[in-house]
Amino acid sequence: MYDVIVVGGGVIGGLILRELSKYELKICMLEKESDVCMGSSKANSGIVHAGFDAAPGTLKAKFNVLGNEMMPAIAEELGVKYKNNGSLVVAFDDEQVSLLGELLKRGEQNGVKGLSIIDANELKRIEPNISENALAALYAPTGGIICPYGLTIAAIGNAMDNGAELFTDFGVDKIEKTAEGYNVYSGNKTVQGKVVINCAGLYSGKIAALVGDEFSVNARKGEYLLLDREFGDFVSHTLFFTPTKAGKGILVSQTVDGNILLGPTAEELETPNAETSADGIASVIKKAGEMCEKPPVFGVITSFAGIRAYSDRHDFIIEESKKSPGVIHCAGIESPGLTASPAIAKYVAEIVGGIIPLQAKKSFNGRREPENRFKELSLEEKNEIIKKDPSYGRIVCRCEQVTEGEILAAIRTNPPAKDVDGVKRRTRSGMGRCQGGFCQPHIAELLSKEWGIPMEEITKKGAGSNLLTGKVK
Repeated sequence: MYDVIVVGGGVIGGLILRELSKYELKICMLEKESDVCMGSSKANSGIVHAGFDAAPGTLKAKFNVLGNEMMPAIAEELGVKYKNNGSLVVAFDDEQVSLLGELLKRGEQNGVKGLSIIDANELKRIEPNISENALAALYAPTGGIICPYGLTIAAIGNAMDNGAELFTDFGVDKIEKTAEGYNVYSGNKTVQGKVVINCAGLYSGKIAALVGDEFSVNARKGEYLLLDREFGDFVSHTLFFTPTKAGKGILVSQTVDGNILLGPTAEELETPNAETSADGIASVIKKAGEMCEKPPVFGVITSFAGIRAYSDRHDFIIEESKKSPGVIHCAGIESPGLTASPAIAKYVAEIVGGIIPLQAKKSFNGRREPENRFKELSLEEKNEIIKKDPSYGRIVCRCEQVTEGEILAAIRTNPPAKDVDGVKRRTRSGMGRCQGGFCQPHIAELLSKEWGIPMEEITKKGAGSNLLTGKVK
């Protein structure tokens, strides 16, 4: 019997699991995929929003500002890359300039610090590649960028290091009330818990229905383009168009790993799919060209799509079920959900504390080794590591300079990588110019050896994505 079961291995579930691992609780996470961070969190813009967009008084506004303030410390503790690069909301006509004033007032009401409106000359000075048609911008110095999958994986891994358990390939299909709490089922598998936290993202509405609650959670697809690091200094801030009802629109931003990210689109979906399209890519290119002068789209190394969940309440749903006490819903966590995640985690822990007693764990260690930093070390530091472990002296991914030692660490460290994309999210191997063309076979071989399974059983991203079907010689 677990004290708390967290359903869903995205950034919200991950930060909640880590927060609860600070207490003397028996806790676990249930994830329907073969790895964590395989839903919305893996294809996120990675923007740490300042907090000027959400309507005052909403959970979005409250947790955005709190989460923004917490994020630098969380990133440092978990060894995740974070950069406070600031953001700019750019206006291109008089109506949009007027909207900047409204956003400024809204942001100040929400408690965002340092907001100001700058004119076209100042905007051009700090962003030389901005469009000549830009008239003004709202400058938010507290905006930042982070690696979304790095944060998710590190939070879950840190929770596991502090005693939390992870069950993958556990798609919840039934929840049954018992005298002590709940039985949570996946086919013939069962986990028992006193408290159940629904962090299932796109599927949070379906999980809610299993305990008699009803709310609508819909899907919105966003397509992105990623530019090679050669063009990483094209912009330095995160550039937004003035927001609409469909969201913050296409952005142009650095990533923490030195690429430039363009996107996302916003397409309402009846049936979720993460496929890119010619129209979507064309739309991203068009809008990027409106934001900046001659964006180097010839430097695109990959395109991808992410699915964002949103609710018909137009705010986060974070509440204990009225029909099933002990079940807590965290649903409709759209943008700025990534930014808000640390604050949401603390809030949910408080709700849990009102259901079962919480006692601080004296042995809790909130720190985790920094991610993917070997290539950034000095030659002397690298040589010292290689002396202790020669596998760090063998480069597997040439584009991203990822060593065999780092890949083996990703397979052996909580939560362990089980497939090629799992290694990719943890080490960046396969994220460079050749997109895995060189390193994928070697990574598959390492996975085969470490897990003790045939190469034919190694997958790209779980069931149904096998890389090989058999041997030819």
